[in-house]
Amino acid sequence: MRCLVTGGAGFIGSHLVERLLRDGHDVVVVDDLSTGRLENLASVRGDPRVTFVRASVADLDAIRPAFEGVERVFHLAALADIVPSIQRPLDYHRANVDGTAAVLEASRAAGVKRLVYAASSSCYGLPDVFPTPESAPARPQYPYALTKWVGEQYALHWGQVYGLEVVSTRFFNVYGPRSRTSGAYGAVFGVFLRQKLAGQPFTVVGDGTQTRDFTFVTDVADAVATAGEGAPPQTVLNVGSGGTYAVNRLVALLGGDVVHIPKRPGEPDCTLADVTRIRTVLGWEAKVSFEEGVAVMLRNIEAWRDAPLWTPDSIATATREWFACLGGAGGAA
Repeated sequence: MRCLVTGGAGFIGSHLVERLLRDGHDVVVVDDLSTGRLENLASVRGDPRVTFVRASVADLDAIRPAFEGVERVFHLAALADIVPSIQRPLDYHRANVDGTAAVLEASRAAGVKRLVYAASSSCYGLPDVFPTPESAPARPQYPYALTKWVGEQYALHWGQVYGLEVVSTRFFNVYGPRSRTSGAYGAVFGVFLRQKLAGQPFTVVGDGTQTRDFTFVTDVADAVATAGEGAPPQTVLNVGSGGTYAVNRLVALLGGDVVHIPKRPGEPDCTLADVTRIRTVLGWEAKVSFEEGVAVMLRNIEAWRDAPLWTPDSIATATREWFACLGGAGGAA
């Protein structure tokens, strides 16, 4: 069938495009290339089943024609990162909320049958329960988390009012090839691999005992594609590995020296998805182990050679910026 992927030139989106093509679908990619890169789609260049439309999802008139004849929409386009969202909240609202509303309206007008929304586990903030289920209260701690959660509510509401089949997938700590190589706040793999290439020590926040539900990108693409096939409408699903791994374990697997920087206020000590629902509803579970995933990243380390180098000094500066944005307390997860 004909599928449309917003943000399809991005990190996760490009892997999803590859997966949908393997499944035999035609794919329309809508991306304004503000954060995505055409290089991420190099493996599908020249494939006659792929159509690329350069446009912002917030521009309804620009994107509307791309939805003609589309049966499934996978909405991944968004602005990410914590500190920039605190500094530029209206930009994030336009991209993540207005953009989602425009995608929903374009889908409704075109008679799209199903929409899968890429939500964020950051909506849980600092959860009380681990593993964290979908029923945990939303406690967004900063504009990025808020706008992604509001976008999810828009999508579910459009489904309720207009009959669009909506499935929301909440991602936990996605990593893998093509992940971002710049930014000091979230892309820990990119930061660490660039530091390893340069012979710099790894900049570990706090004592490194904090744990994350690192989930490999091909597993996430598989979950999203599977949600497009069979999840019941109006369902919210955690997408995580179901495991949690210490930053110190990551450093040990990568191999190298370490310097420690102050722990950032509001960051959780743990993220861990309760994946019971997605396992029950879709029969899905992550296949790539943490050790296997890190090995893949190391085999692809050359992709980080020309990326901006985050030194201990530059990350310390970024950390001070974090504290300044949050007023020294509360705020980021």
